[in-house]
Amino acid sequence: MKANIYRVMVSVLVLAGVAMFSCQKAGAPAKGTLDKVKARGKLLAGVKFDFKPFGYLNEKGENEGFDVEMAQYLGKKIGVPVELVKVTSESRIPDLLAGKVDLVIASMTHNITREAQIDFSTTYFQDGQSLLVRKGEKIKGLKDLAGKTVAAVRGATSSLKLVSFVPQAKLLLYDEYPAALKALERGMVDALTTDRSYCVAAAADNPDLEVAGPAFTVEPYGIGVRENDSKWREAVNLALMQMELDGTYEKIYKKYFHLEPGFRIEVLPGAGI
Repeated sequence: MKANIYRVMVSVLVLAGVAMFSCQKAGAPAKGTLDKVKARGKLLAGVKFDFKPFGYLNEKGENEGFDVEMAQYLGKKIGVPVELVKVTSESRIPDLLAGKVDLVIASMTHNITREAQIDFSTTYFQDGQSLLVRKGEKIKGLKDLAGKTVAAVRGATSSLKLVSFVPQAKLLLYDEYPAALKALERGMVDALTTDRSYCVAAAADNPDLEVAGPAFTVEPYGIGVRENDSKWREAVNLALMQMELDGTYEKIYKKYFHLEPGFRIEVLPGAGI
């Protein structure tokens, strides 16, 4: 008799557990980033503070740049203000994964290695890796870097690519771009390698520097978002397409690069509705 009662009690507990588990699975799904941003009332955008013309501090100490204005447009389309959160090449993916930012728009190349960690928006810009050198140096391109010391920044793809192109070059890594640039200006390194847009901007600000040779890679930029959050990624992509359609993309492109857009955001049918 006691054994039968025990078996009945065990059966009841098992059934209760199954019922609870079923209810949890059938309940409302966890909130995605878009819902969290709207509930919070602001968008946390990870941008650089040291990479002109994408994200940098102006003379007033305010952050501005191409990526910064892209982030502000995204916030406007979502309907919330934007808080700019400082990220570096090295910290941008860890900060995104840790939930410190909702997205990363920080001159980040979309590649297979990074795609194993995060998702990306559609491509919004295309650049290429180049070399920044002091004027008068006998460095005209990659072929002249054997035995030379080249500065790069941790977390950027440029260091790995440079070594693959010129194994004989000596690489010196820095945490942020101002330190790497200062090392070049002071003669501590022979060249600095990063994306061409930064090199052009740095050379424009410093008459003693110049860009050496053409770009030697293709770098498609994407906005980084966390994986398995398609609603958020689609909202970001829709905003990018609307930016292309309403002329905002061309406007800010000309503002920061002083050229007609060399790249266009892909627009899918229905994005303008």
